[in-house]
Amino acid sequence: MADTIPSTPPRRTVNLPSTPEHVKQIELNRLKAKAAQRQREYEASSSSHQNANNKRPLGATPAESTSPTAPATSKPLKRDSRLGKYFDYDLSKMVNSKGGFLVEEGKEVDLDRIRKEKERERQRAMQSLEPPMFLDPAMNPKCKECESMDIDQTFKKVFRCLVCKKCQNEIPEKYSLLTKTECKEDYLLTDPELRDQELLPHLLKANPHKSTYANMMLFLRYQVEEFAWKKWGSPEALDAEYERRVEEKKKKKNKKFEQSLKDLRKRTKEGVWQRRKDEEHKHVFSQVQRGPDGIGQQVCHSCGFTIDHEQISTSLEVEKIEVNLFRSKSLWLPLRARGVFGGQVISQALVSATNCVDPAYGLHSLHCYFLTSASPSTPIVYSVERLRQGRSYVTREVKAVQNGQIIFVMLCSFQKPEPWQPSHQWPMPNAPTPEACELDEVMYTKAIESGKIHPKLAEIYRAIVAERSRSPIAVKRAKEHHVTADGTVSYMFWMKARDVPKYETPFQKCILSYMSDLNFISSASRIMGLKRFGKGPDVISMHSTIDHSIYFYNDDFDCGDWILYVMICPRAGSGRGVVHGRMYTRDGTLVAVTSQEGVVRADVRGPEESKPAAKL
Repeated sequence: MADTIPSTPPRRTVNLPSTPEHVKQIELNRLKAKAAQRQREYEASSSSHQNANNKRPLGATPAESTSPTAPATSKPLKRDSRLGKYFDYDLSKMVNSKGGFLVEEGKEVDLDRIRKEKERERQRAMQSLEPPMFLDPAMNPKCKECESMDIDQTFKKVFRCLVCKKCQNEIPEKYSLLTKTECKEDYLLTDPELRDQELLPHLLKANPHKSTYANMMLFLRYQVEEFAWKKWGSPEALDAEYERRVEEKKKKKNKKFEQSLKDLRKRTKEGVWQRRKDEEHKHVFSQVQRGPDGIGQQVCHSCGFTIDHEQISTSLEVEKIEVNLFRSKSLWLPLRARGVFGGQVISQALVSATNCVDPAYGLHSLHCYFLTSASPSTPIVYSVERLRQGRSYVTREVKAVQNGQIIFVMLCSFQKPEPWQPSHQWPMPNAPTPEACELDEVMYTKAIESGKIHPKLAEIYRAIVAERSRSPIAVKRAKEHHVTADGTVSYMFWMKARDVPKYETPFQKCILSYMSDLNFISSASRIMGLKRFGKGPDVISMHSTIDHSIYFYNDDFDCGDWILYVMICPRAGSGRGVVHGRMYTRDGTLVAVTSQEGVVRADVRGPEESKPAAKL
């Protein structure tokens, strides 16, 4: 038998089942190894302790580490200036607050504020919780209709009403909700009553129509009805009040509709009238021409219509409305004037007063005041009051009204003539004859044709020429700035009515009153050397009559012939001036003496008024 070599049998793997103790031991060994590994890494780091947030400081990572957060060995990159300002924060020292903001460590925390906020949160949570249910049914609130314990907590809290959802739906005539508008319109309640939480509790609910609208105010129907019955007395009284208000509202609506209809009709009539006026032919007249019968006439260029409205009789004519009431027919606005020509207002008022006086009495004086300027677009109404009716003298008062406002008042006195009484007068001053003087329009025309004046001034002169040519009164300058031996400065003008027949004495005095206001107050500005056009302290800024007086001493004169008007200015100042005038016939008879005061202002500003100092 051969010798056999002993051999080791192959190793067999035996899978023994793991017991729970064995698994637990393995897990403990793994955790111990992991803890030892962390300890070695911690000891190898540059820091021997961690911060309060259990985070590694910035220098905890070694420089040779391959971590992307490892500090760079080279110099840091230079900051880009285009990025603006920035702040460095150490994130390792930041804590995350509840608001989502990073707050630095060490900053004081308002513990009292945090405590109050937690308390408010707890109270809100308690309010939103439903009340607890007791095991004893007698202790739980019950529905007042069906005795159910499943009451609506919202109704209990807001309306203090114990009712369940089922009863709300089954009895809507009692437990349905009403809006604020329904309470106001159906039960006639007011805003203060509805807003009073003690009288009428209400539930606020978001408006379903639009998010920007105010919240709806919802009221419990039976509570609203109880309050309304108590307020109005009974449902029948509420219905009666409702009907009354509906009827009153209907009346107001009908009244408003009728007023609107009336205004519409009025506007329609005015529109029709205005269209008719616009469709009317507007005449363009020529200058006054002398007709074959000696009457001045004007002819329309387009239609040939002839009219004599530029005659003095037309300018003074008034329409009789009532016994003591008259109305103007034409009004003239002079060039660059604020209102109607004052002489025309005086003469029309005098015509109205003369019509209310016995012809046996003749005018001997008048005194008038101009209260405000008159508009040429609205007729002037003259009201005559019979103040005194004596045997020798008669007094009348005339008030001129325009647009409901008194613009002019006049007192005029009439006397039975006494020619047998002695007389006296100042002599007529020396003056060139009317034939030796030029008309104003001729003088201005020569100035325009000379070409020596400014174009703007020439344009103004043309307007003056057109106005003077159409005027019913012809004016010639006899003497300008005439200085007598005693130093008195006077101005003299020849005046007459154009192309008029021989009128009676009362109307002659009315024409003379018209003429008395021409170039009268302007004598004050001429004496002071003020110019009519331009700007500056030596230029007139305003001319306006305040009062006017005339004294008549002769009845035998004719305004159709030339009358010399002599004017002087005794005093001017403080923005006013007084002028006196004498009116002579061609043969030297003094027929009237005039006096006037008016506003005469230069284009210069006065000192500003000082304002009172503040008390505080």
